[in-house]
Amino acid sequence: MKNKLLMLLGALLLCTSIGAKTIVPLTVSIDDDDMPLGNGYGKSPMRPPVVYLDDHTLSFVAGHPNYTLIIKDEVGNVVYTTTVFSAQTEIVLPSTLSGDYEIQLVMGYWLFTAWIAF
Repeated sequence: MKNKLLMLLGALLLCTSIGAKTIVPLTVSIDDDDMPLGNGYGKSPMRPPVVYLDDHTLSFVAGHPNYTLIIKDEVGNVVYTTTVFSAQTEIVLPSTLSGDYEIQLVMGYWLFTAWIAF
């Protein structure tokens, strides 16, 4: 039983980090404020983008859509915002960021969020 538990824990660690890069576990939600009236959203689930964090660098899989990147501190204040264009695979965040932050990727009315720490 202990061996199975250790194997499961090892598999989870391998899934969440690749070398020095750590996968950012984004969750999906819908921002109803940006949705046009009368238009529903698709019923199939939206998959969050694959994003990695390595120190102060966010890495994206090539060919992703454009996103607005918003980083908020623990009390909800916006401390950084930029546009991540589809051709970009890396975004270097300010080295002054230290602590826990909420990361938001906005694509239309889709909102992808996670907490990251530096």
